[in-house]
Amino acid sequence: MSLSTLGLSAEILNALKDKGYKEATPIQKELIPAMFSGRDILAGAQTGTGKTAGFALPILQELSKDFQDKHYLKAIIIVPTRELARQVYESFELYGKYLPLKSIVLFGGKNMTSQIKALKAGVDIVVSTSGRLLEHIEQKNISVTGVKYLVLDEADTILDMGFVNEVTKILSYLPEN
Repeated sequence: MSLSTLGLSAEILNALKDKGYKEATPIQKELIPAMFSGRDILAGAQTGTGKTAGFALPILQELSKDFQDKHYLKAIIIVPTRELARQVYESFELYGKYLPLKSIVLFGGKNMTSQIKALKAGVDIVVSTSGRLLEHIEQKNISVTGVKYLVLDEADTILDMGFVNEVTKILSYLPEN
């Protein structure tokens, strides 16, 4: 199945074309339409099957449709490690390179001051480890009142690594829907 049949914008399709992506993987064929439905989703697939694009592309699509020249946090992707945070962030940057959306990656060990400055300037998408995200929320460096999308990438690993309390606390700050 071609990626062009999944309801993605020309800007996203051009970014995918730049990277040489044409065909949707099996997980993307299932996940992308499900993401457009607005339901809660639990998806699993092997590493390297395109799961990140499966959730990133519909998020980018939906956020760019409603974009009104103002950057405020609309999507949070929580990951278990800084390495995965970088990878997921790079995917959002790649797939969204022709869109007006801003994303940021947050994790511990990075300068908090520069992160605060970027957050205050406005971002649409945050990719973060749970601990650093919770720090920013509790210090009121970031408002989560407008969040429409929450992704727990590698949720099993997040739980296995003992981050359940941090994630639970983050969830308590988010809007109910």
